[in-house]
Amino acid sequence: MAAKVEIYTWMTCPFCIRAKNLLKKKGVEFVEYSIDGDEAARDKMSQRANGRRSLPQIFINDVHVGGCDDVHALEAQGKLDNLLASSNSV
Repeated sequence: MAAKVEIYTWMTCPFCIRAKNLLKKKGVEFVEYSIDGDEAARDKMSQRANGRRSLPQIFINDVHVGGCDDVHALEAQGKLDNLLASSNSV
């Protein structure tokens, strides 16, 4: 079973687009929460993301893995595929 991947985004955010493109290139299905202008949704995201309010914020199996730079760093380190292949918590 594949990992559960969630990403909080803004439609025009270049970092959000870059992170989603990486996930799409890898064939990953994800749930996207587009929170443009929705402060209540941003507050919820911030609570889940240990106070981080920047976008995107990415979660794999309900564990916060960070933003665009973080997910690209996991890919560069060869760690992203293992996280995405697992249905267990990180």
